[in-house]
Amino acid sequence: MAKFIVRRILLLLLTMVLVSMAVFLITESSPGNVARNVLGAFVTPEQEASFLAQVGLDKPVYVRYWYWLFGSDWSAAGKVGMPLKRITTKDGFQEWWAVRDDGALVRWKLDGEDLYAVVRLESVGVETRYKNNEKWETDAEGKSEFWGVDDANHVVRWEKGTDKEVWTFIIGTGWKKSTGGAMEYIPLKKGFIRGDPGKSFRTGRPVSDSIWTRLRNSLFLAGTAFIIVMPLALVLGILAGLKEGSLRDRALSIGGMMFSVTPEFATGIFLILIFAVWLGWLPGATVIGEKAPWERLDMVILPVLTLTLIELGYILRITRASMVEVMKSPYIRTAYLKGLPYWRIVFKHALRNALMAPITVIMLHVNWLMGGIVIVEVVFGYPGLGKYLLDSAMFKDINALEAGAMILVSVAVLTQLFADIIYTFLNPRIRYG
Repeated sequence: MAKFIVRRILLLLLTMVLVSMAVFLITESSPGNVARNVLGAFVTPEQEASFLAQVGLDKPVYVRYWYWLFGSDWSAAGKVGMPLKRITTKDGFQEWWAVRDDGALVRWKLDGEDLYAVVRLESVGVETRYKNNEKWETDAEGKSEFWGVDDANHVVRWEKGTDKEVWTFIIGTGWKKSTGGAMEYIPLKKGFIRGDPGKSFRTGRPVSDSIWTRLRNSLFLAGTAFIIVMPLALVLGILAGLKEGSLRDRALSIGGMMFSVTPEFATGIFLILIFAVWLGWLPGATVIGEKAPWERLDMVILPVLTLTLIELGYILRITRASMVEVMKSPYIRTAYLKGLPYWRIVFKHALRNALMAPITVIMLHVNWLMGGIVIVEVVFGYPGLGKYLLDSAMFKDINALEAGAMILVSVAVLTQLFADIIYTFLNPRIRYG
């Protein structure tokens, strides 16, 4: 059993790595221009080049993938010559600083040809500034350069005497032109594996500040639907399968098929039309904030109901088919002939074998459920991961899109592993074979 689980985990980890590469390459090669999405259609080539350099999109694709997955702080620390540390200020902002030998935090600013060090004592939050021109290093070509941390959370390379002009775009503020810009930028991040996939190009906020909240909201929606669907579909499927061809069986089968073949967006629109427009019982859209969907549970009812109806029909029919097959098995007929009570045959002999297929399908169907969430969240305006992913894809917000996609892959991989473990316990041939 232990070897089986270890093999599965290693295989699933390999799957995640390959999928992460595929997601990254597909996103990178998709049509559209990130700079023009953020800056507008009338951005100049100089402004576009400055923006791409500042967000790290001017680097080769394999470098960007490595930084996105594992982080850029380790390699950037080697260029600075000091360990790098991310802190959270009293205002809630995240800042990157270099750590001096005495434990003080330091980063740098360029003013003309003068390099200034800004020192911060983390314990008291006091900052001091002094001229730091002795830090300039001269290369073989006679150019003076310095690698340091700037106030925009980059590790940058300044060259003395270049007085480079840069264009900085601040969301909500617009363009800001300044001199003393860096020749090279490394946006600092810890990487997806350490929970920091970088900043969102669309909002300017760290992706980790939004995506985990959105994931929680989606899991709340999907989990509620799953808790309702699983026992209800299993019970109805078993009841339908106990008497094949009966009126009960036909009614449940037709109803399940009707719900399962109807697309999510159509089901959602029908429910809005019935319960929000005609009857006026429930709100037809979600207008709650992204942090607390349970504060207005009435706004969650229709999205949950939409997911429940879609998943209910499919799992019901799988359970019904499995139950019908088991009830026709020779050992069930033998139990009848021996005079065992009907309900004892059902609960002790038939039910266990009949549930193997549905339980496995249910766990694998979690992936389908997460896919349906994207559509449902868009229809109802629900602030979840699905809507976040769609908005990111439309905007080509690479960091947010890649992080969201990998989270969904992680959920799919974990449910696959869980399904395999459950199946080994239900099927002795796998456990002891």
